[in-house]
Amino acid sequence: MFARAVRPEPDRIEVQIGSRARFSGTLECDASIRIDGAVEQGEIRTPANVILAESALVQCDIFAHVVSIRGKFKGVIQADRVELLDGSQVSGILNVNSFYMAENVVMRAAVNIRADAAGDVKLPPPPPHAQLPVSRPLPPSEAEERPQPPTKTEPNPFTLRKPT
Repeated sequence: MFARAVRPEPDRIEVQIGSRARFSGTLECDASIRIDGAVEQGEIRTPANVILAESALVQCDIFAHVVSIRGKFKGVIQADRVELLDGSQVSGILNVNSFYMAENVVMRAAVNIRADAAGDVKLPPPPPHAQLPVSRPLPPSEAEERPQPPTKTEPNPFTLRKPT
């Protein structure tokens, strides 16, 4: 009944929450989503894009291909790319492969940039019996044996002299 013969293009917006609408719950679709209104809780899931317009007030978790934010967002994002555009205010956790942030953005979020093969990276083991150098003050007997800097002052070649 609701099956599609052809998957929509990622840039084509088929789902929109208008500026006078409020939504709570789970929104799942295979098309791009534009939010101008409020999402008060829940989650948004799409293999396409999610756009939060300037008037958007969103507090939920988002799972999408690309998330572009101009409005206010609070929650967790799991996406291939996140774009924080001029005027956006973001708090929460952003789990991404690619990240862009404009200059006029307020961000109180942790950004976790991951790679597909991040689990394969292994750190080298520490060298066996590694010793760190430790500085310690010299005992008084060794301190006295060290030569002291000369106390005689050399004339400063840069001092101005009165003409004679």
